[in-house]
Amino acid sequence: MKLLKIIILILLVTGGVGYGIYYIGTNIASEKVMSVVTAELENSGQLDEIKQMVNNDPELKRFLEEGVNVDKSNLPFTTKEQATRVLIKKIGFKELQTIQSNAQKGMSNNEIQVLLNELEGKLTEEEIVALKVIAYQELFN
Repeated sequence: MKLLKIIILILLVTGGVGYGIYYIGTNIASEKVMSVVTAELENSGQLDEIKQMVNNDPELKRFLEEGVNVDKSNLPFTTKEQATRVLIKKIGFKELQTIQSNAQKGMSNNEIQVLLNELEGKLTEEEIVALKVIAYQELFN
């Protein structure tokens, strides 16, 4: 009986440590990704290009503006870091790197629509709305 208690205790501690490492790891990764992407966009002037592209594409602008008048208390996340953590969990780090690489090279409106459709398939409606809110805040505030 004592051996069983020790084994259960070891399993609980190992599980707790594993969960802690996973949670802290995704936090560190999401913060690193956001800092790198934000710095690159600001330093390269691509942020202005993105704003221009959104302003020139009425469909994309309308898509983002859907997040303007949303009750933020019901959203699953409200910060860039939280959004990045969810995206890493649901889409994967490698896929996000591929998306970032494609965005840096330049994407056509068609490619953007395909990407948005893929994301809509992997995320819940609430997560998409939360991303729209964050994107709108970042681009137009």
